[in-house]
Amino acid sequence: MITLEQLNHWLLDVPENEHLEFKEAKQQFDTGKLLKYCVALANEGGGYLVLGVSDKPPRRVVDTQAFLITGDIKARILNALHFRVDIQELQHPDGRVLVFQIPSRPIGQPLHHEGAYLMRAGEELVPMSPDQLRRIFSEGKADFLALDASAAIDADAVVAALDIQTFFELLKLPLPASRDGILARLVSEKLIRVESGQYKITNLGALLLAKDMRQFDSLMRKTVRMVKYKGKNKLQTERDLIGQKGYAVGFEALISYINSQLPVNEVIGQALREEVRMFPELAIRELVANALVHQDFEESGGSVMVEIYADRIEITNPGQPLIPTERFVDEYKARNEKLADLMRRMGICEEKGSGIDKVVFNTEYYQLPAPEFWVTPVHTTVALFAHKDFVDMEPKERVSACYMHCCLKYVSNEKMSNQSLRERFKLDDTRAKTSTVSQVITAAVEQNMIKLDDPENASKRYAKYVPFWA
Repeated sequence: MITLEQLNHWLLDVPENEHLEFKEAKQQFDTGKLLKYCVALANEGGGYLVLGVSDKPPRRVVDTQAFLITGDIKARILNALHFRVDIQELQHPDGRVLVFQIPSRPIGQPLHHEGAYLMRAGEELVPMSPDQLRRIFSEGKADFLALDASAAIDADAVVAALDIQTFFELLKLPLPASRDGILARLVSEKLIRVESGQYKITNLGALLLAKDMRQFDSLMRKTVRMVKYKGKNKLQTERDLIGQKGYAVGFEALISYINSQLPVNEVIGQALREEVRMFPELAIRELVANALVHQDFEESGGSVMVEIYADRIEITNPGQPLIPTERFVDEYKARNEKLADLMRRMGICEEKGSGIDKVVFNTEYYQLPAPEFWVTPVHTTVALFAHKDFVDMEPKERVSACYMHCCLKYVSNEKMSNQSLRERFKLDDTRAKTSTVSQVITAAVEQNMIKLDDPENASKRYAKYVPFWA
């Protein structure tokens, strides 16, 4: 039961979110649009659609004459969507308010209206992505990593299939004196499970510790593939390698091999006067680890892929990210938390939320263009690009570097300025260079990527900037 007190609390203190939507609807509200909002809110866990309230802050009651006979619209919703929505009519001193209380969808069952599975995105209603739909359909099902990768085997076969020595070395733990101690640890980490006196290796155990992934038929397509091309496109392949070891026990060898295949730059900027690989190893390590941790194992026919070109490296994992790409620097949400936890404890990937900012820092230190992220319906890709002087960067690359630099400053508890961005681009403080960097900042502001930290400060020269989401 929604009270006037609850309504006033919403008006004063609660912004719109995936569970709360305000609409003025002074005279009427389109029934088709109402049905779509019911579906979208239900798909995101249920919530409230409030008619008769201004949808822009500061919010106030504006009175609504929509759906005067609430019983009729309740019946139409039930007939069209096959679930019940409660409707409450409030008489506020400033006018009539109508509150639709929309229940959450059933577990594992997304809802649709006329074939469209909808969700909210800001002020818009948009179709849910295949990745989001797959996650809903898989709710209530067994976690992929907990499924069995092997048939029932004895203890000797477990020790033969998994690299036990490396596992304990990575965790910096002494190897137990007895085999029972080893098996007990593997069971506690859910890498194996006991069944009728025998053992089954889980997908988690095989993916991390397998000596040879070819022993696990169901996981063969989950190994890492590395392809090196001779030029800037896929026309000529120089090398094509498919990994055979588990992610954890084979990680160092994989990174070493990738690093050995990278092109060499003789000089990068003024700070480095020696031959170095085109891309910093720390950035490669973090991006490969991220791809392994955040991949969607339910996406069939795909694996983590590392592609090396003459001017860039692309790292792709199956599945769409759980957060927008522009928030990779400051937010973190792992799709496979158990896998991520073990890989963090093994020292393979960084602590939560601290990985991509290290990638950005290293691209700035090595004076590379900003990393680029893009998403398709079934994949997420990040690319690192070869060094470019500022004068050779495209406008889009300059603005992207500005945004990433602004994000990096913000998560470091600092603020971006014209001076800090000049230092990022290795430009001097002459009037011409200051003006050029100001143009980049202006473009980033106009594209709503960054904003002034203090809008009241009229001095552009000394202005500070923060990301749009700050």
